[in-house]
Amino acid sequence: MKILVTYYSLTGNTRLIAEAIYEVLPQPKSLLSLSEVNSVENYELIFIGFPVHSHSVPYQVERFLKNLPVGKKIAFFFTHGSIPGTRLSREALEQAMVLAGKEKILGTFSCRGKVSPEALETLGKSPEHELWAEMAVTASSHPDEHDLQDARTFGRWILSLAHQ
Repeated sequence: MKILVTYYSLTGNTRLIAEAIYEVLPQPKSLLSLSEVNSVENYELIFIGFPVHSHSVPYQVERFLKNLPVGKKIAFFFTHGSIPGTRLSREALEQAMVLAGKEKILGTFSCRGKVSPEALETLGKSPEHELWAEMAVTASSHPDEHDLQDARTFGRWILSLAHQ
């Protein structure tokens, strides 16, 4: 089974999770940033990672998802500054699942990631983002080693599902 782990990352959080997943997967496999992916035709399993931006899927990821061939086996992983399980951490995943509705989604993985100081400063000044900014400050030590180990476990789990 040929596997692709692809990601979009600005701060490096999502890239770290992608690398952890990639570590535990068997050959043949590829680890590519989203901008490096030319075609997914030859891949049987695709892990797709992204950071949550304003409760949404980044445009580059949205475009990628809309162009996936029908029926691909995929798994999502994403990073965010929100507290896990909150609406703020789920909205982008829900959007991604809608965008990839024609695919076979095997599972999802979410973890916190440190938010850039610039984003914290900018969004912290906005009354509608005040609560999010408070949550995001507490994500400054993520992804940590526990998050990376959870990502490795997720990678193995998705691989077992892909073989069923």
